[in-house]
Amino acid sequence: MRAMVLAAGLGTRLRPVTRAVPKPMVPVLNRPVMEHIVRLLAGHGFTEVIANIHWYPEVIKDHFGDGSGFGIDLTYSFEEELLGTAGGVRFASHFFEDDFLVISGDAMTDIDLAEMREFHRAHGGIATLATRRVADTSEFGVVITDEAGRIQGFQEKPDPAEALSDLANCGIYMFNRDIFDHFPGPGKSKLAAPGHPEGFADWAYDVFPRLLDLGIGFYAHETEAYWNDIGTIGELVQSNFDGLSGEVDLGLPEKEALPGVWVEGAVEGLEGAEIDGPVLIGDGARIGEGAQLVGPLVLGAGCSIGAGAGVREAVLLDRASLERGAFLAGGLLGPTRD
Repeated sequence: MRAMVLAAGLGTRLRPVTRAVPKPMVPVLNRPVMEHIVRLLAGHGFTEVIANIHWYPEVIKDHFGDGSGFGIDLTYSFEEELLGTAGGVRFASHFFEDDFLVISGDAMTDIDLAEMREFHRAHGGIATLATRRVADTSEFGVVITDEAGRIQGFQEKPDPAEALSDLANCGIYMFNRDIFDHFPGPGKSKLAAPGHPEGFADWAYDVFPRLLDLGIGFYAHETEAYWNDIGTIGELVQSNFDGLSGEVDLGLPEKEALPGVWVEGAVEGLEGAEIDGPVLIGDGARIGEGAQLVGPLVLGAGCSIGAGAGVREAVLLDRASLERGAFLAGGLLGPTRD
């Protein structure tokens, strides 16, 4: 089964982090979110992958290349204009031979894709949607199913008191190629607006409602796996913390430099600091004498923590700097401008 990684989004809610970086390239444990997804795909045997790209596409291409360094064969589908959640998949339809997977490149998950593939094949539907139970439905599109898991309808971010389901759509799909027979015609998307390209299409507004109208069976696969769509700075920070705690397995370095402290490459000043983990420190970081580091904490590559400075429960991106004697508690700190 081939796979497509959706990597064309703008990530406007993550600005200023995404002003010059595609959302799939924001870091969790000092690796781009999309890298974690690519490694997940490779680990489940999805080695032929295509990714749609749009915003700063060269950043993604420079990092992944042809995918060989990550155990996959990666090709790209460049969207000059954004084609929507489904339109981008249709634009790349030449890539797919039979059943295929579509997964967000900007959401964090450790879903068992082999289990989902088995479910998809066993149920024989034209589509399978990964879902997860959530406490607050007002933040998600939810999927309504019957007892067999067959999808009966959808609600978009309903108030919990009005929600008919608590199964959130995770944006991870498996499709039969016949799905392309149920797309809207050129310029016929229900979300079509002036300036939208003719090939624009959306799963939730165009394709899935048509399947319901025609009575075509498609199913929800409920998972208890970790899932965070990283729609906000707070969710980005939380995914980093969840990786440190082990709530999601993202592959921390095998050896700890100190109990609860992981170091990537060469770090200067580690022995002179006070550190209370869990803490991940990136390659080339410099830590001043007497600095205090309290986890959960992630320091990106090339970070600088001044002497006597303190930082706790935060994420520092590559090349971020905290001055001598300064203190930071919580949040995310970007690189210092030249």
